[in-house]
Amino acid sequence: MKKRVSPNTDSTPARREFLRFTALGALGLMLPEHPFAPVRGANELLVYVGTYTSGKSEGIYLYRLNVSSGELKHVATTTGVKDPSYLAIAPSGRFLYAVNELEEFAGEKSGAVSSFAIEPRTGELSFLNQRPSSGGAPCYLAMDRTESFVLVANYVGGNVAVLPVERDGSLALASDVKQDQGSSINAARQQGPHAHCIVLDPTNRFAYACDLGADKIMSFSFDVRQGKLIANEPPWMKVKAGAGPRHLVFHPSGKFAYVVNELQATITVFAHDGNTGKLKELQTVAALPPDFKEENTSADIHLSPDGKFLYSSNRGHDSIATFRINPQNGSLIFIAHERTGGKTPRNFAIDPTGTFLLVANQHSDNIVAFRRDRRTGRLSATGHVAEVPSPVCLKFGTRFV
Repeated sequence: MKKRVSPNTDSTPARREFLRFTALGALGLMLPEHPFAPVRGANELLVYVGTYTSGKSEGIYLYRLNVSSGELKHVATTTGVKDPSYLAIAPSGRFLYAVNELEEFAGEKSGAVSSFAIEPRTGELSFLNQRPSSGGAPCYLAMDRTESFVLVANYVGGNVAVLPVERDGSLALASDVKQDQGSSINAARQQGPHAHCIVLDPTNRFAYACDLGADKIMSFSFDVRQGKLIANEPPWMKVKAGAGPRHLVFHPSGKFAYVVNELQATITVFAHDGNTGKLKELQTVAALPPDFKEENTSADIHLSPDGKFLYSSNRGHDSIATFRINPQNGSLIFIAHERTGGKTPRNFAIDPTGTFLLVANQHSDNIVAFRRDRRTGRLSATGHVAEVPSPVCLKFGTRFV
């Protein structure tokens, strides 16, 4: 692990300047739809890989993606960080945050979140500090647009927490924790609440948490000054019993939200009201072929940068499902399934130019690069495969190198 910086335990968000919120918020609103234009003399993007370290993995892996060919080259490995299974990168590209997917940390029933500084030239990571996640087995992170807070979903704990970010990128103790309650009909997976993601909407005003165990999508107003989650009205939306909502993504327009349901391998489309934060269910579609009857769980979901296509991953069928998005009403039209070239596609990522889709196949220890047809949305294998032990999360850096 890189050198450690003494943490600042003062978690009082009031010390932050108000201008930090307003200026960064305005900057986000002014960003172009496709900020990643070709950079003279640079044709590679950084890719960070989160893993489980219980096997051969040593920590967080750093690769470079050639945006002409799709080739992946290993650059560095950050060792000494345990089970960094999900990652988040600050919008500025200065910091990276990783969950430590543990059920016990520092003698408490909690996982942890680790913070790292990103070296601007090489992209390598330097450890800053680590804080408890306030719940067991944290599995998802999101950072707010002002870079003042990291939000974490704790799967075993069944709760979500907000951790303030200090000026140097290190983390303070949680400023808020919200515990969910409930269960559903799947006796093996839904005996109690299981928070599986927490996502902020494009305005940074509302936060949504998928509870796989209770078949709910929790809805909060986000207090960006104090780092508090305030129950919205209504405080949750239900999905079909036994569906198991896992991950949620927003359309670039902010008008629609899409949820991948792990247990029933479906995708639910919601209309999103940017003024009230309310979600209204519009459609649910299958992510699997109708004739596939073997065991499967859906995992990840992403939209193309232009908002025209949606992709989701299937573990069991080992495929990426591709859908076209109707721009008028947000509905999904199925296009194709593409085999992932490995086993158990836990996570995948689309590069910011929209050229390549990378798939992390957890149980075959590889990352497979596909080229996207921007007109049709279809995927085609590039032939480039990186061997990485137990890859479970992929995140792109914020600039060309």
